[in-house]
Amino acid sequence: MKDKMDSKNDDSSRRSFLKKSGIVLLGTSLAYPVNAFQMSNPSIDSVLKVGLIGCGGRGTGAAAQALMADPNVVLTAMGDVFEDRLVSAHAELIKIHPDKIKVDLQNRFIGFDAYLKVIASDVDVVLLTTPPAFRPDHLAAAVEAGKHVFCEKPVAVDSPGVRKVLEAAKIAKEKNLSLVSGFCFRHDYANQAVFGRVLDGAVGDVRAITTFRHGGEAWYYDRKPNWSQMTYEMRNWYYYNWLSGDFIVEQAVHSLDMMSWAMGDVMPIKASGQGGRQARVDKKYGNIFDHFTVEFEYPNGAKGYHFTRQQANTSHQNSVEVFGSEGTATVQIGRQYEIKGKMNWSFEGERNDMFQTEHDELFKSIRNGVPINDGVKMAHSTMLAIWGRMVGYTGQSIGFDEAFNSIESLGPKVAEYDWDLVWKMPPIAIPGITKQI
Repeated sequence: MKDKMDSKNDDSSRRSFLKKSGIVLLGTSLAYPVNAFQMSNPSIDSVLKVGLIGCGGRGTGAAAQALMADPNVVLTAMGDVFEDRLVSAHAELIKIHPDKIKVDLQNRFIGFDAYLKVIASDVDVVLLTTPPAFRPDHLAAAVEAGKHVFCEKPVAVDSPGVRKVLEAAKIAKEKNLSLVSGFCFRHDYANQAVFGRVLDGAVGDVRAITTFRHGGEAWYYDRKPNWSQMTYEMRNWYYYNWLSGDFIVEQAVHSLDMMSWAMGDVMPIKASGQGGRQARVDKKYGNIFDHFTVEFEYPNGAKGYHFTRQQANTSHQNSVEVFGSEGTATVQIGRQYEIKGKMNWSFEGERNDMFQTEHDELFKSIRNGVPINDGVKMAHSTMLAIWGRMVGYTGQSIGFDEAFNSIESLGPKVAEYDWDLVWKMPPIAIPGITKQI
């Protein structure tokens, strides 16, 4: 048996590997020290078995973090639609956690039904990290089977999906299952300190919020001769709104989640705005936009303004600013966390790896028998992003009820998934012509 010093060195080596490989911090340039929790609960002696559904970079990172969150966690099942993704993830995870990867050949599942096979295997926790189009059905199946869940953001790409997630979250609560979302910024200590103070009245009554998520381009995979159209779209899922929800849903949703957090998770009553496709016009970019601007109106009259773009050779910004009756709170992700007004304050506390912390809290909740359920918050934040896409696509002002009750389903039904499926891509939206359904 290794002594405590050996274990500490092993953890340090794993964290170093993760940082060098870039697996964990997808979508961010920040790297903070990990402070895993220490458990004294006697149930620590029992082994928790984890199943990974979605073996891309984010899934690989999530699995690595889950295995680091608890001393008695092992990975026993993996599933993906692509075999090369699964093989690559398995190899990377063995490098990071050689003693915690217990995935036999019979528990490596490939195909559109792989998620069902992972869930049906003898696992206690499932990690849902596929493209977001699949999230509602995967979550519903996991909860129905009585599994604890880590559910990456966003949790849906359309309103019917959001409603399905809310129903699954309700069932998870009834079954006392933990359901932790991938809205990682809520697990960052600096953010918690700022938004906690805002909610406690440090800036007075919130009158307005601005969120910016400006960045460059994402990855792209050239088409291979043997790929069907379905394969091509699945490989480049980011650029197809039926798979990603458009980039406002897939990525900028983090900013909208922080807006919702600052507003006490109260939903707006109306949204209006615009969006378009100016720089990302090549057909390889599917049918998504490259910029959105959205104004949300809240029941108390406060306004939330969201600005996001993905255009090459443009400036980057990831920020939240809260304007209150008695002060202003400013968050520049990774750089500035402060409040000015009736009280001046800036964050000088301990930093953490928010990606790791979300898994630490999930497994601690399971061990302690005190479930976490992020279901409503994660569904509502995802709905904000879907709503923003709606107003950008249509050019219309849309109320909450109209957005939430939309019957528009962007993709094929689960039973239709097949590599030879001839799926007609929805056309690129044109504001003023595209209709809200």
